[in-house]
Amino acid sequence: MIAAQKGLREAFTASRNLIVWAVIFSAGVNLLYLAPSIFMLQIYDRVLATGGITTLLLLFAVLVFALATLGMLDVARQRIAARMALRFDRLLAPTVLDLGFGRTSDGEIARSQAVRDFDTFRQTLVSPAAFALLDGPWTIVFVLACFMIHWVVGVVTLVGGLILVLIAVRHEQALRPIIAKTSELWPKLHAAQQTDRGVNEAVNALGMRQTLVAQQMTSRQDLLAMQTQMLWTQSAYGSASKVWRLLLQSIVLGVGAWLAIERQISPGALIAGSILAARALAPIEQVIGGWRQIEQARLAYKNLYELIDNAPAQPERTALPDPRGEVRFERVTVRVPDAQRLALRDVTFQLQPREVIGVVGPSGAGKSTLARVASGALAPDVGTVRLDGASLADWDIDARGRFVGYLPQDVSLLRGTIAENIRRFTPASDHADTLTIAAAQAAGAHEMILRLPQAYETVLGQRGAGLSMGQAQRIALARALYDNPPFLVLDEPNAHLDAEGEQALLKAINDAKAAGASVILVAHRSGVISIADKLLVLRDGAIERFGPREEVARAMAQQAQQGGAVTPLRRGEGAP
Repeated sequence: MIAAQKGLREAFTASRNLIVWAVIFSAGVNLLYLAPSIFMLQIYDRVLATGGITTLLLLFAVLVFALATLGMLDVARQRIAARMALRFDRLLAPTVLDLGFGRTSDGEIARSQAVRDFDTFRQTLVSPAAFALLDGPWTIVFVLACFMIHWVVGVVTLVGGLILVLIAVRHEQALRPIIAKTSELWPKLHAAQQTDRGVNEAVNALGMRQTLVAQQMTSRQDLLAMQTQMLWTQSAYGSASKVWRLLLQSIVLGVGAWLAIERQISPGALIAGSILAARALAPIEQVIGGWRQIEQARLAYKNLYELIDNAPAQPERTALPDPRGEVRFERVTVRVPDAQRLALRDVTFQLQPREVIGVVGPSGAGKSTLARVASGALAPDVGTVRLDGASLADWDIDARGRFVGYLPQDVSLLRGTIAENIRRFTPASDHADTLTIAAAQAAGAHEMILRLPQAYETVLGQRGAGLSMGQAQRIALARALYDNPPFLVLDEPNAHLDAEGEQALLKAINDAKAAGASVILVAHRSGVISIADKLLVLRDGAIERFGPREEVARAMAQQAQQGGAVTPLRRGEGAP
């Protein structure tokens, strides 16, 4: 977690001065929009009546100055908006990216959605829709100016404006549910399309390609239908507002002409009134045109508020001493999301430094869940996991990570070089390079890495694309061993290893144990389990047996001979 979590309200508070200047410059812009109307009024009522060329030149010079100032103020407020967007990015982007990692179990999708929401909100700050909202209140000023020309012109403009506001309200009511539905459908379609290479291979091999394409097309057609409906709705109301504004401008011009004929206003006032009426309605029309973006920004703000401001406050944590690797599970229970069952039930055991616990059990017994909880990747719903007496929750996440070596069942290498992946993307240095090579050697991956075209600088794609499963697993093991953590959690570390790789794995575990590390080892092959000091047998999320390896293995063998349910161990070299 970053040092100081910034909420949206804090970001607005930090940008308060910029907001004030944006409002001030918007006031200047809108006041100067009166200049063309005043110019027309003076041309028709003074210059044409008197034939004063000097007055014409003077008025024209004043108009040029006013419009030039208007242009500069408009550029200034756009730059202010850009600065505010950059400030929001500087203040909030680290928080959004940080919180996105722990938002859901599907971290990649959650992060991308959070970043999309943030970018949508930030980009709206510099959009024409945002400036239309700033200009909107000045509609009242232009309507009042129309009243100053003549009360009839003012009434016509006011009624026309109210009708345009009604169109805007109806547009918002029609568009809001469509945008909400589209925002709901798009992440689901995006998630369905984000399959990794291994899944794609399975899809092709098992002949599921056309079926999945058909499913995605169904979802895509639903999304396109909503987007088409959104487009039709927006175009209909947008056209209605444009036509009504043009019609109203003509009505004002016609009414003004009638008033001029009746000698109630001057010809200059006729033209000025038409210009003022058009300007009064322009912000409302701009809001209607940009309402989709405004509504999307509103939804993005709502999502960001839930992500940032409603996130649990991160307490200040006292720095804890480096742990020795003593681990205790205290009545740990984990519920399966959206399911009426427990992944772990009241799990209690203790692990000492220089001790290896092998975790075995049938598929679905909760082994990987136990590994995730032990590493701190998953918080238990009930109970506590302690590292040297301190709850994992009491540790700063990044600080705790230095002392935990975690090899998940899903290897999950990241985009970047092999060296970056091994050193956990810490800054490069001579010391980090030394630790990186040492970790690779401990994992038996050094020679393999050197045989690659760019060795340690070989660039990997997402999830380790470019490597075989065995190569990726060795590099992930090196990442777990980086900087000799006192606690290792290895989930199926030999799943993709050949005999040579498995021997390197056994040596790495023995070396870590000799150096004082404690190890939780989830595996099926007896060749790897043989290195364990104790066995923990899980079944249906609960501990079925726990004790010294030989003792548990004999009990399991006796149970098998008696025909009872037993957790099988795959045969391999070094059976216990």
